[in-house]
Amino acid sequence: MTRYYFDIHSGSSFARDAIGTECDGHEGIRFEAMRALPSIARDEIPKDGDRQAFTILVRDENDLTVYTATMTFAGLWIGDSPIPEPDEDAVG
Repeated sequence: MTRYYFDIHSGSSFARDAIGTECDGHEGIRFEAMRALPSIARDEIPKDGDRQAFTILVRDENDLTVYTATMTFAGLWIGDSPIPEPDEDAVG
């Protein structure tokens, strides 16, 4: 099996994986990324409010990025507060 490195970007921070994980091909890489993202998000969402994206960049042994996966959290309060009007410049 080949060793891959799962670097994590969570908004303002970036953590480079120095140890790596042995994976068996494309499905093994994808599985590890899918397993890691919810765990990272669970620990980090409360710290940064209602909008957060978590990205894993997977590098191979040659330091080339071979896969990327992103999980996004977006929270919106509904109820007593009115929903903001869209920005006129953002509307197509």
